[in-house]
Order: sequence, then structure tokens, then C-alpha cells
Amino acid sequence: MSPPLSRRELLAGIGALALAPAALAKTPPSLIILQPTPGRRSEVSMWRARGRRRGTILFSHGAMSSPLKYPGLIGPWSEAGYDVFAPLHVDSLDHPDTAKYPGLASWAARLEDMRALSAHVDAKSYIAAGHSYGGLVALTLGGSAAAVPPGFQGSLRDPRVRAVVAFSPPGPIPALITKEGYATLAVPALIQTGDLDSPPGTPAADGWKLHLVPYEAPAAGGSRYALVLAGVDHYFGGAICKFDLPGPPQTQQLQIAAQISTQFIDAYGAGRASARRALDRQLRADGPAILTRR
Repeated sequence: MSPPLSRRELLAGIGALALAPAALAKTPPSLIILQPTPGRRSEVSMWRARGRRRGTILFSHGAMSSPLKYPGLIGPWSEAGYDVFAPLHVDSLDHPDTAKYPGLASWAARLEDMRALSAHVDAKSYIAAGHSYGGLVALTLGGSAAAVPPGFQGSLRDPRVRAVVAFSPPGPIPALITKEGYATLAVPALIQTGDLDSPPGTPAADGWKLHLVPYEAPAAGGSRYALVLAGVDHYFGGAICKFDLPGPPQTQQLQIAAQISTQFIDAYGAGRASARRALDRQLRADGPAILTRR
């Protein structure tokens, strides 16, 4: 194993990424209107890669959130050379028709959004990324066997997905995904969570470990990584998804997550050997940023 990155190298990388969200805020995304099903429109935000283009990311936001609430992730990816496309799903509180899709009625609509977007983008392959509910969407596109919505035709997996990045994906949910369903993930993946990220109704001490089931369930040897950040909750203290939380925002931890996810995307999306070596130099089993691989 290569020697781990020094604290100076890590902070230098974080500093370079810290400006990305601010740059993103000054550059509103382009909007694309797609029609996933007859009579339903899907609004997609698109951020073009800055500088040399390296690839494409399709991002699915968390439940009730929206693409514009993730500048701390989308900004660094765009700065690193990736076109980022993110639909506004029907369960978003910003969606005009959200009341028509209560509960799990949004599941089929989310999959339809991503299928229409995949058909639209001009890319031979792409990275599927998402947060929370959107993390499940991304993992499903990458081969996890989630529940098939009634009447949904064709495979849920998209063979064009080269790798998956999932921030705080849900643990097994009987109506949506089982541990065995997660075990069929077919591509490299980075799964992130924090030790304060316990779902409601689970023990605070170790409930956060449920987010790692998509990492642990597949057989070893598939280039899967888990990133566990100390002191991090489901929303990075309001730095993503829910800006109205009392905080304080876990900004530095979010920058670490952005840096490592960008290295993973460079390594397994763009196929850069140097990025894979840099990523693996950060493997460690303890500390404020635990990174492991199976």
C-alpha cells in the first residue's frame, strides 16, 4: 500500500475544493426539460464541466430536497471536469406536483426521471451519484436489486453506469430494498456516512452503520469503498440538503467527502491510475476520516 497522504497534502486538496461551491453559486445551472412519461415533465439542472472535460455524473437528490441544495458536492465535481445533471424529483418540496406523489409513489417517478436523463445525455458511460433516497436510486442504477414499481417495464439497472457514489444511502427497507438486494451491486462504489448519521428510531450509538449495508453486502473484490466521517450527520449539519438546520454546518468534513468522492470518480469513472493511487493512499481504519475498501 502506498504511504498515506500527509495532513499538509490533505488540507491542500481541501483548500483547492473550498472555492468550488462559491463558484457554483455564481453560475446558475442550465435547465433541460424532459418527458419521462406521457404528460409528465422532468426539470433537470445541468452544470457544465470547467476546464478539461473528464466525464458525466447523473445525481439524484435526497427526499424532499432539490439539486440546488448540494453545491458542496456538485461544485467540486464540476471544477474537476465533470458535467453534472440532476433532476428535480417529484417528492421535492420545490416540485409543483409533489402532493400527487405521496409516500412511495415517488419511487417509480424517480426511476423514470433517471432513465429519461440517461437516454438524453451524450455519454457512453457515466457515474451514478446520489444522497439518501437518491443514493438508493444511484445504487439501483448500478445493479442493486431494488423493488420494481408496479407496471415498470425493463431492467432497473443501467449498463452505462460505470461506478456509483452514494452519500448516506438507506439501510434495508422492506418495501424498497433488502440486504440481499444490495448484494447484487455490479460496479465499483463509494459509500459515505458519518458516526452521527443514525436514522430515526435506531440506536444513536450504531444506527449509522445501516448506511454501510450497500458496502458490506456485495462480495468482496469489487472495488467498493466506505468513507465514515467522525462528527457527521445525515445533512452535514445543514451544509447539504437542508439549509435550514441549526447547524453548525460540518463544512470541513463535507470538503473531505467532496475530495475523496472526486478522487473516486477520477479513478473509476475517468479511469485515472494516479487518482486510484491517491485514493488508496488514504485508506485507514481509524481517525476522523476512515476509508476502507473491499
